[in-house]
Amino acid sequence: MYTTRKINCVIADVWAAFADADRLARWWGPEGFSNTFEVCEFESGGRWIYTMHGPDGKDYPNESVFREVIPEQKVVIDHVSLPIYELTISLQEENGVTLVKWEQEFENQVFATKMRDFLETANGQNLDRLTAEVAHLDHQT
Repeated sequence: MYTTRKINCVIADVWAAFADADRLARWWGPEGFSNTFEVCEFESGGRWIYTMHGPDGKDYPNESVFREVIPEQKVVIDHVSLPIYELTISLQEENGVTLVKWEQEFENQVFATKMRDFLETANGQNLDRLTAEVAHLDHQT
């Protein structure tokens, strides 16, 4: 899965929405989801254990490892609970606009193919929420 989004702000503001666990919890996941973070060690090798609360009232436990964290450049996340996948998020800035590249590779290709439409929609919604989180920051300053 590959998704991109241009966010009309500097890279430092987008990065801050990842690096602050409270902010990350606000925007992570598709529309209608909320999060409770048990552990969020935002550093290379750090653990990330959280529960996504769906709009259907169900809880979805997640466990990941931040395999690589390069400030204001890249985050590589290994999602180690099912479904197993690697998510690489890259950031590039040009003229005050940040390009977010979201590349997700699933261990189980049958699952990825079957869920493709849902995952593309969910990833787009996730980036919508990131964009809104960053825009909210802009309005606070």
